[in-house]
Amino acid sequence: MTIADFDHLPEPKKKELLQMCCGSTAWNKKMLGILPVNDLVDLLEYAEEEWYDCNPADWLEAFQSHIKIGDIESLKKNTAGNADWPLQEQAGILNSPPDMLDELAKANEMYEETFGYNYIVAATGKSAREMVDDLLKRLDNDPHDELIIAAAEQNKITQLRLQKLFS
Repeated sequence: MTIADFDHLPEPKKKELLQMCCGSTAWNKKMLGILPVNDLVDLLEYAEEEWYDCNPADWLEAFQSHIKIGDIESLKKNTAGNADWPLQEQAGILNSPPDMLDELAKANEMYEETFGYNYIVAATGKSAREMVDDLLKRLDNDPHDELIIAAAEQNKITQLRLQKLFS
């Protein structure tokens, strides 16, 4: 889809497509307010600016829209409009041995207990081992610092998804 094609869609369809890229309602509204844009470079720049203009509650809303890293059953059952995106993003864990997936699930639980939200990482190209190691390292972060790190990871995910949407 081109940006010009997107510009001619009805607003509910635009919202749906933007929601596939980022689960924050506030970000979605902000993006609709800046459209139309000239090209993908401008769109990505505005998307990042609008993301960091959101507040932590908006970020948490986006985090909760993600399937947990390593939850293969949920990935396979996902019927969202962008169902293939999370599968592609988490491809590095799909053939992981069961003990690695168990380790990832336990680490996810510790993360949620520590910070109160899903572990967020731009998973594209990462193995299960890399994500477990990253997750365990991030458990030592100050909660404020971790929220900023998770927001930056969400921004990476959103940027990649916008590029997929407009490729």
